[in-house]
Amino acid sequence: MDPALIALFIGAALASLFMAWVIGAGSSGATPFAPAVGANAIGTMRAALLVGIFGFVGAVTQGGNVSEAVGSGLVGGMSMPVTGVILVLVLGAGLMAVGVVTGYPIATAFTVTGAVIGVGLALGGTPIWSKYQQIAAVWVLTPFVGGGIAYAIASLLPRSDVPERYSIPVLVGLVTAVLVNIEFSFLGGESSAGTLRGVGQQILAVDGRASALVLTGGAAVVVAAVVWWDVGSDQRGGLQRVLLALGSLVAFSAGGSQVGLAVGPLIPLLEGAEIVSMFAVLVGGGLGMLAGSWTGAPRMIKSLAQDYSSLGPRRAISALVPSFLIAQLAVLLGVPVSFNEIVVSAIIGSGAAVGGREAVDARKIGMTLGAWAGSFLLAFALAYATAFLLL
Repeated sequence: MDPALIALFIGAALASLFMAWVIGAGSSGATPFAPAVGANAIGTMRAALLVGIFGFVGAVTQGGNVSEAVGSGLVGGMSMPVTGVILVLVLGAGLMAVGVVTGYPIATAFTVTGAVIGVGLALGGTPIWSKYQQIAAVWVLTPFVGGGIAYAIASLLPRSDVPERYSIPVLVGLVTAVLVNIEFSFLGGESSAGTLRGVGQQILAVDGRASALVLTGGAAVVVAAVVWWDVGSDQRGGLQRVLLALGSLVAFSAGGSQVGLAVGPLIPLLEGAEIVSMFAVLVGGGLGMLAGSWTGAPRMIKSLAQDYSSLGPRRAISALVPSFLIAQLAVLLGVPVSFNEIVVSAIIGSGAAVGGREAVDARKIGMTLGAWAGSFLLAFALAYATAFLLL
């Protein structure tokens, strides 16, 4: 292989690692445990440690769908050149780094998606409108759906006629039902992913929809019963353990979704080249995010936990449940999604349910909304102009 081409590949890999570090230090590293830190269930440094570990596991086991969408599903009719990949990653990571330094959560999905589309169109690619419509629908609906679900849960939990010993286990049971039906790459064959429910069906030698419903319901009931006993024995400690478990699931989901924003642009370079496997690329991206979570996330965790809303354990649980559900839907659809948007919307919804307008910082929220919209437009404009002029 031409030494110059090898150098470009190395440059693209380094840019991808830098992007992974920035993502770990920013959105995926900060948002999953921010509600738990805000509720004083876990310290900032311990949260950064855990989110890095669970994010890495999620990146390796669930990162394929979003990676392929970012790499080849946003622009048609072309294969992104190495220089274009480097430009996408440098622009995206640069804008994210600004967010990390200033303490304002710039949406990673918006910046990377805007950069990929901008470079691709500037180099003669064709827009894939069906994918854009799907992405736009998820982005627009996320604040309303996530915030609405969080608002509803936070409104129910404090009610005297809905005892927490029963309401919390029901919520955890619903999350468990979703978890056992999530696809993991290591549970499937060479061409498909598998689920925990599917593994159970194989072990019991059963098949069909009825057995799937029984196994899903059985897992939900067992976990809910454990939580019922735990919360009943030690309410405060039980709520904190539920909160930490949900934070871990959201961190896992963040890894599965956000790693695609770092390594997805590399996918066109891997097609036909057989330099490294997709698994190795996901591991590299996961390690980069882990390093970012451990070294750079505490600042953003503190910003989100303290500035957006004053959360107790109940409101934090209310924020994390919809965050997990929306994140897994995005992974299933292969849609790049912003974890800042998901978790911040849920935090706002849960905070407003209890404290009204006084529970959230309207100025901070307004600046965040502006950063989200501006990051996509700025990334697209910079990427398009730079690629059109230089590449």
